[in-house]
Amino acid sequence: MSPPNLTLWLDDLEARHLSSLTHREVARGLRAVSSSYVERRATALAGGRVLDGAGKRAAFALYYGPLHLLATLQILEALDAASVCAGWPIVDVGCGTGAVGAGAALALQSTAVHGLDVHPWALTEARHTYAVLGLQGTVTRASAARLRRPLRPSLVVCGYVANELTDVDREHLGRALTESVRHGSSVLVIEPLARSAAPWWLQWTATLPAPRLDEWKLQVMPPELTRALGESAGLTPTQVNVRTAWCTPTPAGDRRY
Repeated sequence: MSPPNLTLWLDDLEARHLSSLTHREVARGLRAVSSSYVERRATALAGGRVLDGAGKRAAFALYYGPLHLLATLQILEALDAASVCAGWPIVDVGCGTGAVGAGAALALQSTAVHGLDVHPWALTEARHTYAVLGLQGTVTRASAARLRRPLRPSLVVCGYVANELTDVDREHLGRALTESVRHGSSVLVIEPLARSAAPWWLQWTATLPAPRLDEWKLQVMPPELTRALGESAGLTPTQVNVRTAWCTPTPAGDRRY
């Protein structure tokens, strides 16, 4: 699937993030971001330093953004999500650069997407993503741990955010997702496949309403800049390994409010 306006979005990313940084500086930032998630996860996430610095932020937008969007498109297509919630508004929880929510909107041919995040830079970036991809996007500064169920049926996507929460906050998120499904929404949770990133996965997803659990090793065709950055940082930009939980609305007769 080739999303409309994808080239325009990538050109916008490159123009904004490489206006004052070199390819080498962004690749160095990507190595730092990768190290934060893999080797120094606890201290980096607790201190909020993953996106600390222009090089890291550019790397996150130019590398992880396109991969997350492409992976989301593949996953929702494979789940045949459009048969359940085509055209529904998207709630992009812990939206980051907006790539997951935008990918969901494109997959479902939706136009409305609302992003939630605590990082001011992420919210600004998400606005750019939604706008350039032709979506009616809005953002709110709010924690995933304070999520409330949508007031109308929506697709709630949580991309790579549950692993960054404390156990208590993740439990609150799980309850909010459960309420969302019981009131007619669908939920897609995407997390890294590595067990070290989500040792709580099976216990936490067991609290969700009838989740379909999958593990994916997705082959993607990243844009040239994303590929070059990944290879410069010693990463594999053509494969995205994730696990997902997919929940669809509870039948009306089975709902327990």
